[in-house]
Amino acid sequence: MAGVIGCPIAHSKSPQLHRHWLTRYGISGHYMPMHVEPEDLKSVVRMMPRMGFVGANVTIPHKQAIMGIADKVTDRARLMGAANTLIFREDGSIVADNTDGYGFITNLHDGAPDWVPGSGPATVFGAGGASRAVVASLIEAGVPEIRLTNRTRERAEDLAATFGKSIKVVDWVQAGNIIEDAALVVNTTSLGMTGQRALRVPLDGLQPGTVVTDLVYTPLKTDLLLAGEAADCTVVDGLGMLLHQAVPGFERWFGHRPEVDDEVRAAVLR
Repeated sequence: MAGVIGCPIAHSKSPQLHRHWLTRYGISGHYMPMHVEPEDLKSVVRMMPRMGFVGANVTIPHKQAIMGIADKVTDRARLMGAANTLIFREDGSIVADNTDGYGFITNLHDGAPDWVPGSGPATVFGAGGASRAVVASLIEAGVPEIRLTNRTRERAEDLAATFGKSIKVVDWVQAGNIIEDAALVVNTTSLGMTGQRALRVPLDGLQPGTVVTDLVYTPLKTDLLLAGEAADCTVVDGLGMLLHQAVPGFERWFGHRPEVDDEVRAAVLR
């Protein structure tokens, strides 16, 4: 057994994804959504290995708190300041990891195979937990400069202090001015998501050939991606990040490395 822990959790597409893989590969396993209130997180997670669980995904709002509960936190999760994947060892100990950066960069290479990390700067909107994973993966890939902008500048400054001099912080009101010569534009905020406010950033600076990606996948084509298509950019939707970040956890829990393909995308979108 494995599952996903969050509060709320009904919106999560992870159960559809993992159940599809379990069926596809004929694995006798279960993956279930679990609504866990913050005050119950520690007691629930500590009990799960004793109940037969092999691991779990962790989503909002528990991705930071879980690091204080796990027995071991990987260096990758510490760098990103959050964990999204738990592995329960046979002795009952809990390992917390973060696969968001892997999911982001793999999705980016899949959707934009011609993108070269060293070809130019990246513009990143947002400085939350998702942004940390994106920034870390871009630095590791070899992007020379990351222009980071956030509605609250202090959060961007904090993130820049963690990752060093390759990060250039820009005021949110100037966000539209750091797009024109960027090789990559990434939205890591919830702006543009169904039910959230729009991403009100001038996008007329988008150039043909620029890679544009949005971590939001509801709707699948956000206004940012539609603007990118209109400007003849290469656009990459956010669903692939969700799919790819799930691969390492599924492999650890169920012993089979799953594939991400059109069939999987269709199953999750149904």
